[in-house]
Amino acid sequence: MTDNYAERLAAYERLIATQPGIERKGKKNPYTSLNGNMFSFLARDGTICLRLPVEQRETFVAQFNTPPVEQYGAVMKEYVAVPPALLANEAQLAECFATSVAYAKSLKPKPTKRKTNQPE
Repeated sequence: MTDNYAERLAAYERLIATQPGIERKGKKNPYTSLNGNMFSFLARDGTICLRLPVEQRETFVAQFNTPPVEQYGAVMKEYVAVPPALLANEAQLAECFATSVAYAKSLKPKPTKRKTNQPE
């Protein structure tokens, strides 16, 4: 991991702290989720990615001219990549994160996939 990644991780943690009750999950792959729905993550390259509803996502992409978010060869359709210009504006970034949190709260809860100790 580079110093840049450490700086981005610190920025991501400050961003998460703007929303009471939201906590970072994942040690190696930091992310946030509510009711089983992931709504933000820090990519391996240090890019902060947010899950937004369609209208806000379209506005975000038009405003910041961001490419689709791709992870492990797949496009993550509801996600946008936070550009460096927005990272510098913590207040505006916090508003985008609040929108992401609100969107996650509106999604149908997903059942957890944790395995229980059941005999086979």
